[in-house]
Amino acid sequence: MPQTDYAIHYQPLFAALQTMDVQALIDQVDEPWYNQTLVQIGDVWVRLGVMQGEFHWHKHDDQDEFFFVLDGLFRIELEHGDTVELGPRQAFTVPAGMLHRPVVPVRSAVLMIEKAGVVATGD
Repeated sequence: MPQTDYAIHYQPLFAALQTMDVQALIDQVDEPWYNQTLVQIGDVWVRLGVMQGEFHWHKHDDQDEFFFVLDGLFRIELEHGDTVELGPRQAFTVPAGMLHRPVVPVRSAVLMIEKAGVVATGD
């Protein structure tokens, strides 16, 4: 069953010249689907996802989406039936305009890189 309530935070938590304790942030998360912008670098956001469950099908018309798994197991279902499975320290980019949905069977932490202003739930 797809997740319907997401904790999505767009305001960056950190700025340049600040140390980020990403593990402490991961450890504090108690929502099933948490998405937080860590920092903005130019016109790009570095975001942290701590999640378990199924996201809905969506796409981003004008931008690619980069996923880097810190820990856990992260699957990305793609249109036309393909599924990419990522473990710790593996990464994948979903190209702009491609319909996809993350399916996360165990609590996982993922870094994402996206253009600033992205709507995490899709266009």
